[in-house]
Amino acid sequence: MLSGFRAGHGCTSATLKVLNDIITAIDKRHYCAAIFIDLAKAFDSVNHIILNGRLNSLGFSNDCLAWFTNYFSDRVQYVKSEGLLSGPLAVSMGVPQGSILGPTLFSVYINDVALAAGDSLIHIYADNTILYTSCPSLDTVLTNLQMSFNAIHLSFRGLQLLLNASKTKCMLFNRSLPAPAHPSSITTVDGSDIEYVDNYKYLGVWLDCKLSFQTHIKHLQSQIKSRIGFLFHNKASFTHAAKHTLIKLTILPNLDFGDVIYKIASNTLLNNLYAVYNSAICFITKAPYTTHHCNLYGLVGWPSLHTHRQTGSRSSKSLLGEAPPYLSSLVTIAAPTLSTRSSRYISLVTPKANSSFGRLSFYFSASNDWNELQKSLKLETLTSLTSFKYQLSEQLTDHRTCT
Repeated sequence: MLSGFRAGHGCTSATLKVLNDIITAIDKRHYCAAIFIDLAKAFDSVNHIILNGRLNSLGFSNDCLAWFTNYFSDRVQYVKSEGLLSGPLAVSMGVPQGSILGPTLFSVYINDVALAAGDSLIHIYADNTILYTSCPSLDTVLTNLQMSFNAIHLSFRGLQLLLNASKTKCMLFNRSLPAPAHPSSITTVDGSDIEYVDNYKYLGVWLDCKLSFQTHIKHLQSQIKSRIGFLFHNKASFTHAAKHTLIKLTILPNLDFGDVIYKIASNTLLNNLYAVYNSAICFITKAPYTTHHCNLYGLVGWPSLHTHRQTGSRSSKSLLGEAPPYLSSLVTIAAPTLSTRSSRYISLVTPKANSSFGRLSFYFSASNDWNELQKSLKLETLTSLTSFKYQLSEQLTDHRTCT
């Protein structure tokens, strides 16, 4: 699958899909291994001749191909330092980063790489690639992953994209199955070993081999505490309005990013984020730290983090056609079996999960969360996402989550 630079295909959606596949595999008591592939200077390494060939294969006219050739041709770059400007250096390859067209062209350039994955799954987000596979036998998992990795590596090499072997990592996801301390090595086609790691930052979210999200929440908590500490140290310099704006711009976006991904973490870990969220509100309102969190939310008119995650539910986006097909395909509207009052309401098929951990997959939780929301929303027809969020915000009040 290819994400990135496409409407609705964000980092969160891509990670949710990968996470769903891994959790589903673990729920089946399968081993699951992944390779996080890093490319060196990917955007700068695009070969213009190969790219034109890709565009030609997509049916672009000769005039369009000539336009693209003109777009690439005669580009130069300079270095400016302390007012001094270097001489021009001709740019004979690559697509311009920071441009509107550059990322799209890069996606076209690597689009066919996924075909080489074979029996393994692959998700490409710009120049971030994860290759993963699962089955009951660890030896088979690693053998299949090695074969797929070889094919993907050769595909990148055919595009003149260089693998950064030192930054390419392998991870074995496992919750309870026995595994050797030193599993068989995965190697590049040149024979270099790929390092096994227990943590890896994928599309902005730290994944760990147990999918506990302990590392991610620890990093996030530390980052936010540092920022709030700075703000408290300089609180005399800010008006109330300025404090409110600073928190909304520097703290809340960090808590929002990926929250539907790491929400499966334990309550003990999530409580650490509730604590820094409450500290941020105390900074705005000057409320004592002993103030009950329900009262804090009322002072600024903000929901709890739990409620905020529900209003941003990916299940609703999937059902309402606002999510990528690889997520939307995981939710199915249930056909009513009896003619009752509740049968008029839209409900989703809840798939089977073998364990409590399996119920954390998007496949299961999206349907389950939607059906729980329907107990209060009672929607009989699908509506727009904006309308749905409004109805949801009317129903989800913090007295349900504040204790």
